[in-house]
Amino acid sequence: MEDKTTEIFRNAPVPKAVISNVIPSIISMIMVLLYNLADTFFIGQTKDAYMVAAVSVATPAFLFFMAVGMLFGIGGTSLISRMLGEGNDKKAKNTSAFCFWTGLIIGVVSMVLIWMFIRPVCQMVGASDDTIGYASEYLNIVAAGIPFLIISNSFSNIIRAEGNAKTAMAGMIFGNVINIVLDPVLILGLHWNVAGAAIATTLSNMISALFYLRHLLSKKTMLSVRLSDYCIKGGIAAGVFAIGVPASLNSILLSTSNIIVNNMMAGYGDMAVAGLGVAMKVNLIVVMLLIGLGTGIQPLLGYCFGAGNGKRYMEVLRFSLILAFGMSVIMTVICYFGAGPLVTAFLDNADAFGFGMSFARIYIFSGPIIGILFVFVNAIQATGAALPALILSVSRQGILYIPILLAFHNLLHTAQTLALAQPVADYLSVVLAAALFFVTYRKYIKKFVLTS
Repeated sequence: MEDKTTEIFRNAPVPKAVISNVIPSIISMIMVLLYNLADTFFIGQTKDAYMVAAVSVATPAFLFFMAVGMLFGIGGTSLISRMLGEGNDKKAKNTSAFCFWTGLIIGVVSMVLIWMFIRPVCQMVGASDDTIGYASEYLNIVAAGIPFLIISNSFSNIIRAEGNAKTAMAGMIFGNVINIVLDPVLILGLHWNVAGAAIATTLSNMISALFYLRHLLSKKTMLSVRLSDYCIKGGIAAGVFAIGVPASLNSILLSTSNIIVNNMMAGYGDMAVAGLGVAMKVNLIVVMLLIGLGTGIQPLLGYCFGAGNGKRYMEVLRFSLILAFGMSVIMTVICYFGAGPLVTAFLDNADAFGFGMSFARIYIFSGPIIGILFVFVNAIQATGAALPALILSVSRQGILYIPILLAFHNLLHTAQTLALAQPVADYLSVVLAAALFFVTYRKYIKKFVLTS
């Protein structure tokens, strides 16, 4: 099993190794992108901009629980890939089981808490009197799928750590296709509106989680979700959290910053909130593809680092940076000139369209460099360098973005400058990422390069 699943990590030519891991990851992200766009698109076909705004303001709460999945997914992937590189299969199994059971418990507790405090949660994320009913309806249903959401997001990453990128991709595709198929049926066909969108989302996460569970209980994997393999000792919990917490903090801060900007944007009206939500969706076309590139190379980099092969690690990194920049430029051009048709697909209201169009054009300013950022993020995470990973994770959507957002809001007083805060933070984040990688290289990687 190990020879078949990790051979490409060890011996394949670097371009082949990168592409073979990146393509399934990017396809998975395309499906996640379609999954994210589908709810907003089909809700938009109801011609009710208040429903679009409600789904937009509910998104940060949903992102928070995706962040929990990211914690175990990225943290588990980093540790497992290094353990497999070292030949420690037992610890890889223990780590996998730890991620599964701990994530499941957190998911069940979170589901209950959302049901208990649904209205305060909706008010916190920026729902107005006109949208809180729709937002509450959406989150009440989505909450039922939180345990499945955490498991599916965790193991869509973790399964790649053992070289099973195609299986990870298949689970993501399977669930997301269900969501895309059910959305028009439930939202438009049965006229269930936001409830239909929420049901489709919940079912898709359940199906993805069950797909991964079936694989993890088979004989085709080196991983485990058996309770008998559950272990938090021996550096397992610490190893997962050291990288997983910084990775999830980025998503949590994304959720937090979205809540802040939604509340600020609400001062310009619900149509501005709807436009911002759609602009974020358009920007996701670039971001998700490049996240796919970054997460695709992390297991490969982690394996190289665990095996002490610094030379191959740097070759993979160089090729990935070139690939990321090329993809970034191409996707930026496509999304900039295609912003009009993309926004029109979601919004019918003229005021909401005006906001969405201007915001989408502003968000795409960071497109040319965003791929470089995600490559550096995953390169640092692959080494297990906890402090640089933590600093970088809290920077893009936290200590860089939020102060810039607050400053623009207080000094410039326009809706468009609120959107501009994100590209400014992204460019500063790339500079920080390059500096942190240089520190990581000197401390963790350079010695392997010199000896390999």
